[in-house]
Amino acid sequence: MRFSQRYIFLFISAAIAITTLVAYEPIRHNGFVDYDDTGYILNSEQVKSGITWESLRQAFTKPHYNMWHPLTTISNMLDYELFGLNPTGHHLVSVAIHIVNALLLFWILKNITGTMWASAFVAAVFALHPVQVESVAWAAERKTVLSGLFWLLTIAAYIRYARRPRLSRYLLVLAIFGFCILTKPAVVTLPFALLLLDYWPLERVRCEHQAGAAKNSNTNKKSAVWLIAEKIPLLAMSAFLCVMTLVSQKQGEAIPTLDMMPLDYRLANMFLSYIRYIGKLIWPSSLAVYYPHSFVTLLDFWVVMCAILFIVLTVVIVYYIGRRKKYAAVGWLWYVGTLVPMIGLVQSGEQAMANRYMYISMLGLLIIITCAANDFIASRLRLKIVAAILAAVLLSVLVILTRTQVSHWRDSITLYDYALKVTQNNALVENNYGNLLFETDRLDEAVSHLNKALSIAPKMTSAEDNLGRVYLKQGKLSEATVCFKRVLDEGKVTSEVYNNLASALGMQKKYDEALKYLKQALELEPNNFDIHNKIGMALLATGKPDEAITHFKYVLQINKIPAEVYANLGSAYIQVGKYDLAIENLSKAIELKPNNTDVLNKLAWLFAAVDNTSIHNAPKAVEFAQRSCELTGYKDPMLLDTLAVSYAAAGRFDEAKATAEKAFNIAKETGREDLANKIKKRIKLYETGQPYRE
Repeated sequence: MRFSQRYIFLFISAAIAITTLVAYEPIRHNGFVDYDDTGYILNSEQVKSGITWESLRQAFTKPHYNMWHPLTTISNMLDYELFGLNPTGHHLVSVAIHIVNALLLFWILKNITGTMWASAFVAAVFALHPVQVESVAWAAERKTVLSGLFWLLTIAAYIRYARRPRLSRYLLVLAIFGFCILTKPAVVTLPFALLLLDYWPLERVRCEHQAGAAKNSNTNKKSAVWLIAEKIPLLAMSAFLCVMTLVSQKQGEAIPTLDMMPLDYRLANMFLSYIRYIGKLIWPSSLAVYYPHSFVTLLDFWVVMCAILFIVLTVVIVYYIGRRKKYAAVGWLWYVGTLVPMIGLVQSGEQAMANRYMYISMLGLLIIITCAANDFIASRLRLKIVAAILAAVLLSVLVILTRTQVSHWRDSITLYDYALKVTQNNALVENNYGNLLFETDRLDEAVSHLNKALSIAPKMTSAEDNLGRVYLKQGKLSEATVCFKRVLDEGKVTSEVYNNLASALGMQKKYDEALKYLKQALELEPNNFDIHNKIGMALLATGKPDEAITHFKYVLQINKIPAEVYANLGSAYIQVGKYDLAIENLSKAIELKPNNTDVLNKLAWLFAAVDNTSIHNAPKAVEFAQRSCELTGYKDPMLLDTLAVSYAAAGRFDEAKATAEKAFNIAKETGREDLANKIKKRIKLYETGQPYRE
């Protein structure tokens, strides 16, 4: 590279870096999103363990969210070490890697093609195209930008080896590719891409008519067989990665079976997706986080046939042109070949296609477009000027589009809202959006989106489960019960579903049925203290306090400070008449949760009303009863009744009568006739100067 060219190269590199920073500047306002970020980062114990010898070992031996990509996992752990759960740091690292990838791509293209401005244009489009935003702005997609880095580093090392083959240089290629396979499964196609580079622009493939001449020359050209054999170690490493990926994803049930997604759907989607990706490159609009399968469209014979015809004609044209313009053949095969692992024949996940899959694959199409344009304007100065102006305008538009696309990733609500605007019949996003609305207490909106998800995919158990949880929170118990039972009928048998169903039944006072499902939940999670606690509560409600006590004690062995469990255990001891133990456990509950009105009320009642002089403590009864009434603004008739009983126990009968009369009036006004009748009988005792005793 001449001195002046070096400065031009550095100037262009700086321009690409700065422009990419401008395009991605809105990312500093973005947070994590509720779509894999939770599993990959926020709730990942692997990531949050930071960098330790044990966490490094687990990165290589344990799948990370159903994926085996140790280097990516370590990258996420390092981010956590540096930034914790501050999303800005995670995002800026991804932007930095993306910029390095663009500059590395520029250097590679300039090095192997010798064209400065064409290489700069490809690298700039790679850096600025909005289809790349998903890979950069999505924290969980660190694997894409990181795999891109090692993909390009492998190519850089391979170029050096191809020009002057040495064992040390070949070993360096193997070493870098070794790191590459630790980042993302899709890199298995890199050996294939290196063969394409051998054909063009490295020109390493020796044709048969060149064989005799090659013997008497210093050419580095080799036979196709030799070049394939040269890639065998790389292919073996790719095969190892395939095995590790299949094992990891099958463990997480991330690979749909042919029953779930038949082969004809997959083939049809493959041809359509190849065309749709081209469309997204040329006209990058409606870029959604998730594209659903459109099975009705896929089964339309003519749509599929047109897609197949387009692909076949393209292959014929590329074959014809590619004999003279090798970049056409290499670019097309690069595009088609590098997409093979993600095109849907071996389906991972439920998406029909994904923007992130174009991160490396788009280079093939960009090379065709750029090289063809470069040939067309090669000796025409005016056309070069026009091309330069058009390129500048195009790149400016891409910056604007990318900034807009980055803003769609600001948060989960924004991301899902945009996805629903630009896609149709998107059950997965409707479900995710509904669940997010549930978590933010926008319950009516959540019901609307979850019902929409179920109208699109009636057997979507996650949407049915989420809808049941919303109904449970709304107090629509019969509707919640129906939802959870449907989930179980569809085969999604988890302790959480059993637990939620039992909660719905328990709130309807169907305790025996609730117990049945709680016991099934306990079989799946024997040490789940929440399930043990709920079983104890159901047993209390069905008059089995001794069995309930066993479950409450077990909970206390697992979790030493649950105020609710101490309160429940105290209630159980009341039922069996062990008042000292009841007071002991209820007091512990108050220590942990001083404003628990139910526990305060029970303690006051024990001290004032239980017919056991050994535990009578009228001053304590008044203290606890007054506290519970203060916390509720003296508006709860049951708590006022306890306060009246406490006043009577302390001999303060006038206050007892006045308080009881207030409790009686509120009970009557609120339709609590049973309580009102009990209070009326107690008032007669206070009028005669007698305390109430059970």
